[in-house]
Amino acid sequence: MKINSAEFVISNQEVKKCPTNKLPEYAFIGRSNVGKSSLINMLTDRKNLAKTSGRPGKTQLINHFIINKNWYLVDLPGYGYARVSKSSKAKFQKFITNYFEKRQQLVSAFVLVDVRHDPQPIDTEFMEYLGENGIPFGIIFTKADKLKPNALERNVENYKNALLEGIWEEVPPYFVTSASNKTGRDELLAYIDGINQTID
Repeated sequence: MKINSAEFVISNQEVKKCPTNKLPEYAFIGRSNVGKSSLINMLTDRKNLAKTSGRPGKTQLINHFIINKNWYLVDLPGYGYARVSKSSKAKFQKFITNYFEKRQQLVSAFVLVDVRHDPQPIDTEFMEYLGENGIPFGIIFTKADKLKPNALERNVENYKNALLEGIWEEVPPYFVTSASNKTGRDELLAYIDGINQTID
């Protein structure tokens, strides 16, 4: 898939205020500081489409971007960031779950995971939540450039094994990416394009 256009549409905290047309949506979510904004900018080939920040927890809204005029990339708040107040965290969690449970245009979620780390309960629990609610999702391993090839392969395998030891009978679709050198970009966009073709 070639990205010809990528435009910001709207930010809000209420599902009912999301775009009303029927274009398919792909929601990107992960722990704060997992590299979500950098990944979105890399995917769309735009330097500042999603605002990157050294301060985790920056994204606190549902952000819609329309890609090639025919699908939405949805940037969701990071979950589980300790320095957000408890009341704010509860509010973020509520509108995140509202989005996943009520948004009929949602085709697939993508859970971002820092490939340098062992599986974190907060990530696997969120994947379980998606599975229990019948929400299709894929895993995006970020920051692949930070590891040597053998370590990268080992960490991905460890993650897959951890999922299979849990509730999963098979590993969800997954992509190994790096925002700095565009690893995984073509594969991820081809995956989205393939789903879009089945919707038309």
